[in-house]
This record gives sequence, C-alpha cells and structure tokens, in this order.
Amino acid sequence: MTARDRRTGLRSVAGQVFALEALIALLVIAAAVFVTFHQAQRDTERDARIRSLAVAEAFAHAPGVDDALTSPDPTAALQSRAEATRLATGVDFIAVLNPAGVRYTDSQPELIGRMATGDLTRATVDGESFTELFRGAPNDAVRAVVPVVNEQGRIVGLVSSGIEVQSISDAVQGRLPLLVGAAAGALVLAVGGAGLVSRRLRRQTHGLGPAEMTRMKEHHEAVLHAVREGVLIVGPDHRLLLANDEARRLLGLSAKAERLHVSELGLDPRTVELLTSGRSATDEVHPAGDRLLAVSVRPTLPDNDESGCVMTMRDTTELAAVTGRAAVARGRLQLLYEAGVRIGTTLEVVRTAEELAEVAVPRFADFTTVELLEPVLRGEEPPQATAEMTEMRRTALSGLRPDQPLQPVGDTIRFEVAGAPMATALSAGHAVEMELASAKGWRAQDPEGAAQALAYGMHSLLTVPLLARGVVLGMANFWRADTPEPFGEEDLSFAEELAARAAVAIDNARRFTREHAMAVTLQRSLLPRVLPEQSAVDVSYRYLPAKAGVGGDWFDVIPLPGARVALVVGDVVGHGLHAAATMGRLRTAVHNFSTLDVPPDELLGHLDELTGRIDHRDAESPEADGRRRDEGITGATCLYAIYDPASGRCTVASAGHPGPALVGPDGRVEFPELSPGLPLGLGLGDVPFETTELWLPEGSKLVLFTDGLLEDRDRDLDTGLTLLRSTLARPDRSPEQTCADVLATLLSPSPRDDIALLVARTRLLDRERIAEWEVARDASAVAPVRNAAAEKLADWGLDGLAFNAELVLSELITNAVRYGADPVRVRLLHDRALICEVSDGSSTSPHLRHAAITDEGGRGLYLVAQYAERWGTRYGRRGKTIWAELRVDDAGEAPQAVAVPDLDALEDLAW
Repeated sequence: MTARDRRTGLRSVAGQVFALEALIALLVIAAAVFVTFHQAQRDTERDARIRSLAVAEAFAHAPGVDDALTSPDPTAALQSRAEATRLATGVDFIAVLNPAGVRYTDSQPELIGRMATGDLTRATVDGESFTELFRGAPNDAVRAVVPVVNEQGRIVGLVSSGIEVQSISDAVQGRLPLLVGAAAGALVLAVGGAGLVSRRLRRQTHGLGPAEMTRMKEHHEAVLHAVREGVLIVGPDHRLLLANDEARRLLGLSAKAERLHVSELGLDPRTVELLTSGRSATDEVHPAGDRLLAVSVRPTLPDNDESGCVMTMRDTTELAAVTGRAAVARGRLQLLYEAGVRIGTTLEVVRTAEELAEVAVPRFADFTTVELLEPVLRGEEPPQATAEMTEMRRTALSGLRPDQPLQPVGDTIRFEVAGAPMATALSAGHAVEMELASAKGWRAQDPEGAAQALAYGMHSLLTVPLLARGVVLGMANFWRADTPEPFGEEDLSFAEELAARAAVAIDNARRFTREHAMAVTLQRSLLPRVLPEQSAVDVSYRYLPAKAGVGGDWFDVIPLPGARVALVVGDVVGHGLHAAATMGRLRTAVHNFSTLDVPPDELLGHLDELTGRIDHRDAESPEADGRRRDEGITGATCLYAIYDPASGRCTVASAGHPGPALVGPDGRVEFPELSPGLPLGLGLGDVPFETTELWLPEGSKLVLFTDGLLEDRDRDLDTGLTLLRSTLARPDRSPEQTCADVLATLLSPSPRDDIALLVARTRLLDRERIAEWEVARDASAVAPVRNAAAEKLADWGLDGLAFNAELVLSELITNAVRYGADPVRVRLLHDRALICEVSDGSSTSPHLRHAAITDEGGRGLYLVAQYAERWGTRYGRRGKTIWAELRVDDAGEAPQAVAVPDLDALEDLAW
C-alpha cells in the first residue's frame, strides 16, 4: 500500500467500511423518499375522497335542499348556497343535479344547465352515495355523488362535490421540497456518521488493509507467546479466552484450558477470587504450586460492568526472601505513621493508652497491655523516685482473642522481682525482649499467672517503659502467642519509637487532665453553692461543665429590696482558666451592681463598661495576644431579669444572650421577643441596652439557660428550641423535675460547651400582706398614715414592730413631704421581713451623716439606720423609693445609745 493509498483510504479497511456504509445509506434513503412520496399521494387522494363525500352528504341532507330541488327555480335557490358551502369547506366544486344529471348549480356558472358526464346510475337508480376518480370535462377530479331523497323517499336530485386532481398534485408537490430536504439531511447525517466510524476505525487500525491486519495479528500472537511474562485474558463470563505459553508454564495449564471457567483451571483460591472479583491489582503475590507469582490485573473495558480482565504474572520466587525484609520495614514505617494519626485523638489519658494497645494488635503483637502510674491517671506529675514505680494500674488491654490469661484492666500490676522483664526495662530505661519459657524472674513474680500464660501459648514478651521528658509514665508490654516468631532485635527499636510517640500523647492528656481539673475546681468555687432564701420564686438549677474544656457559664439568684429577686445567667466566650476567672469577676460585678438596685438595662451598661476595662487591661500584658488566640476570649453575654412578686412583673434585659422561655401555669410555652443587645466587652458601650417587661401569673416558670443547652455538633439552635419547647410543655411539674427532664432530653453525651440552666417558678405576694397609702404633701398628713400603718401591723400580728416601724415611717414620710415631689406614696410589705417603702417624684437621694450638737435636724436617717435591718434607695423612671427592712422577729427595743423622743417630735429631726 502506497502512502497516497493510506492517506485517501482507498484500500484500507476504514475506507471500504465508509464506502459500504455510504452506499447503503444512499439506497435506503432513496427508497424511503420514493415510498414516502407515493404514500403521500395516496394519502392525499384518500383524504380528498373522504372530504368530498362528507361535503356532498352534508349539503344533500341539509334542511331545505329537497324543497329547493322541487321549486320552480332550483338554481336561484341553491347556487349561492352551494358556492358558500364550497368556499367554507375548501373543495374545488359543488354541483347540484337533477335526477337526469343536468346541473342546477356549479362553481363554474357557464356549466349550469349542462349534462354532467360520467356514470351516475349508482346514485340515481340504486340511491347509493359513492366516490370515484373522475377523468373528463371539465377537469379530472376526485368527486363524490350523493342522492337527495325527499320525505316520500323519492330521489329528487344529486349533489356532487370534489377536489381536482391538479389540486391533489399541487399539495403532494408542495411536500416534495420538505421530503427532499429531509432526505438530504438524513443522507448527510448517515454519511457523516459513516465518516466518524471510518475515522475512528482508521485511527484504531492505523489505515491498514485486511492483509496487513492479518499479518499484524500473526506477529502479535508470535510476540505474545515469546515474552517471558505470563498473560491470561478472561472474558466477562469468567471463562479463559487466551493464555500465552509462559502463563501455561507458570500455572500448569493444559492445551484445552480455553473456554473453561477460571475456577476449573486449578488455580489458587486467592487467584480465582481476584479474577472473578472485577477489581484491579498490581504486583500482588499469589502462590502457584511451589512458585510465588507477582500478579497484576486490569479490566479489558474500564468503567464497564460487563468487562473481562487481563492478568499478567511473573515468577518472583527468588525475590521473595529479599523483598520480604523490605516489606516488613515498610509495614513498620506505615504502622508508625498510623500510630501518629491514631494515638492521641483525644485528651483523655485512659483513651490514649487504649489507642496504643489497639494500634499494636495484630500487626506487631498478638496482645498488648498498658500500665500507668496512679498519679498519671489523676493528671498529677509522675514520681521521680524509682522506688515509687513498682506499682502501676493496668489501663488498657487489646488482643486477638477475648479469652486471654492476662490480668484485666483495673488491676494493680507490681514489678517487685528484680529479674522480671518489666523491672529490668524500668531500671535500664529501654525496651527488653525475653523468651517467657526461660524468664525465671517473670515466673517468680506471679507463678500462677505465669503458668496460665505459658499454657495459653504465650511465648515471647517485649516490654518498654513509657518515657516523656525523661520521666516514666508507665509501661507498654507486647506479647506473642499465635505468631510463632518471637520478638527479635529489630523489634526493640520499633517498640521504643512506638512507645515514645504514645508517651508524648499520654503526657499531653495528663497535663490536660490536670488543667481541666484545676479549671473545674476554680469554676465550681466561683459558682453559687447554696441559693439564698427568698419568697419570690421557687428555684432549681443545673450546671454541667464541658468535656473538652471548662468554659465561663454562670448563673445566680440575687434577693433585692422590696421582696424582689434578680435571676442571672451569663456566658464568657472561650474556655480554660482565664474564662473561668473572667466569669468569677463578672459574677462578683453583677452582685455589686445589683446592690445599686438599678434597672436591668442600666446594670448591663455598668457591666459592659467594666468588661471593656478588664479586656483592655488584659490586652496590655505581653502574653495577652497568645492567651486570646489560644482561649478565644472575645467577650461575654448576660441575661438579667428582676421579678417583683408584689405586682407579678418581670423586667428583662439581654446583652447578646438567648432570651428566656416562659411556661404558663397551663403548660403553654413562649419565647418572648427581647432586644438582644450586644455582647459585653465589645467596645460598643454607646449602644444602650433595652428592657422588656413581662407579666407572669402565679405558678409560671421562667427558664433561663445558656446556648450550650441548645446547640451541639448535630443540632442547631432552632432544633434545640423545638426540643426545649416540647419538653417544657408539661404543666404540674416542680422546677427540680423540670430541670431533670430538660437535661434528659437535650443533654448530649459529650457537650462541647458548658450548660447553665435555671428554672424559677413564680409566686405572688398575698394582697392581704400589702398595704399602700398616698400621702398629701402636708406635715399634718404624716400622723394619720403612721397610725394606719400601726393598725395594719396589728392586723398582721406584728405589734412588736409597731414602734420601730412608726419611727422609720415618720422619718421617711416627713423627708418626702418636706423635700420630695408629688406624688408621695407609702407601701408596707409583709414578707420574710417587714418592708417599709416611701416613694416620691424627686430624684434627690438622702445621705447618712452625723449631725452636729447644735444642729436642729439631720438625725432622722441615722435613726432609720439604727432601727432598720438595712435600708437603701432605688430610682425609677420618675422619682425614687426609699426603703427599709425590719426583722419580723425583732422585739422592737430601741438601741440604748440613742435617745428616742416621742414620734411627733421625731418629725422635726428629719434630714
């Protein structure tokens, strides 16, 4: 074949295939065009027959046609009607004839009155409607003839309608361009497809002709059988298609092996499984008689489920011994890599020891035990003295079989015999290998256990100390029973490397355990241990530190004047000791700010300013950047609520903290919308916090929580809120039971964040224990109020407090009347203490001072402080309230150091 022949493909297999496909396509398309054209012509003629007959029958049976035919002038009655019907139906002509065949109407007026040609007897004589291909004057046409029958059954005329043959030919010829175009397109596609097939075939055959391909096949077969590498080709049905001479020699195949299933060839079961599995393999070692073969398998049709496979093989028996040692070394390096990944995934000492035992079995040892010193398990520093290392706690055990004779996890393991392998390794500071049958010291240490181990099959022990920073943390012992080879010299260095990596991870876990314990201790010391006594709410709480690291969540219950109570939850962002310490400072600050008795929004404003100062001072220290980066402290959130049992009002403000859940007495759960505000300490103190007022019926539950309760790895905030709502929606439960149910539903096995939960069930102060008066700004109004208060105290059974209460009220009311502003109100609350409150519209606050001997007044507040348990001032939106609390068990005796005049005279001593 010349170069030109190959370029043009005149003699190639690809060119011949192309020519044959193109010729077949041309013949098929031509036949299709011919058949389609004639079929279209027949279909058009048939459609013309149907349409003509339908028009003729419709006109013949139309109302009034039979009467028109018997009228004096049928042409005048029917010509216009017939022409309108022709135009509407699209036929070429409609003619109305008398029974003799004379036209009454026609689409060509000049034909009216003339005799219609053709045989009409089928209609005039037989009364039959028919269609025919009419050829004659005036034009060839497909026409239909229908008799018109009157009511008496007599044929009074004929209706003939039709479509001219020329119209039918024009319709068919109108389709011819489309048909020819479609045929041309099909021919182009067919030739193009044949060209693509030919091109691909040319690429695969490289332009070769049939003779050359035959010769090439013969050459390939010669080469296939001459190579020194075995080749098997297996079909999709797992039957042998081809085996070269080397494959027959290596596998011992007979001359009749082709077409046999691979399971019938006498191959190794692993080789059969590989050939039938459909997977690929590279240089897998398989036995074949007394040989070891390196086998590679590839599918003949990648990415095809119906693919066969090709297997190549070579004899590697002589290389097995050399490569075996390299494989062992490679396996050890891989095991060390896996140990670095799998050991130390958690910061738990026990789990890290278990990971060491799991990594070593079964690829290095049949059984592995890990013993650690007791201080290490507690997170403490390990002892330095060797004498204190003779006892360890078995922490982890892993083995091939569960029925092992070794002491279980939790037992104390003693290394008291000097010749025992463990004691030898501890004293030497490196790994020690020993044959157990000849280890006298090991058998002397525990004769009964040693006998059981030997009877079980234990024959070799490698023990290595776990050293970190030069300090012993414990021991790792590797045992062999099922593996016949004992530990060798090359295993010692591997065991020491494995133990060194594990020791670092165990030491890190120990340090974390110690720091975590310190942080938990600090955190618990900063949280409230006992809730204060108060009458406003029944309170239960839960606090759970995070598993990963202690955070800065806190809660508090703070009694406030006026029988009120403050409920607080907060969360310092971050974890660790610094977060716990910051939490303690914030909790103390909330306590201090609450003594000012300011609304929640003002208290959060003070707290935000304080947090900003704390963060600013911390940022000035050299290690601040590292600590913030490590612990992630970026601020804090807080929710502060004040509940007043006298009115049932609850005032809430939030600094970036989730709002509370409100559970009504009927079990209805709401999440009131709060203005969340910004977290504390972000330096945005110019943005004020906002308060929200809620009215809580008696028996309602106010549930405060931190976000750790709701959010977790597998749960977002919305899902947590849904679970919380469903859990809280059960009435008639105590706060304690509510806390237990909430944690049982929402607590995850390993919480990532601290959880603080506070459930407060509200009470209302009995209206009979509240007395209120409005006082006119007149000195004479003081005495009546004082007397009314004395009567109310008598009703309450507090006569012993009457004198002290009247004295305090006199001073407070007199001061409000003299120096305050309207309105002036007095309120007595009988709770755990007797609370006296005097409110006025002025914001001026009194101050305790020592009056001079010559001063006429200024001693009133001093007397209030002497007779009251405590007193103070709180400010409202308008005005102030001065309050004083008197112990209900007070005998009412005046302090000896103060001379007390009569109560009316005391009004002149007001400040």
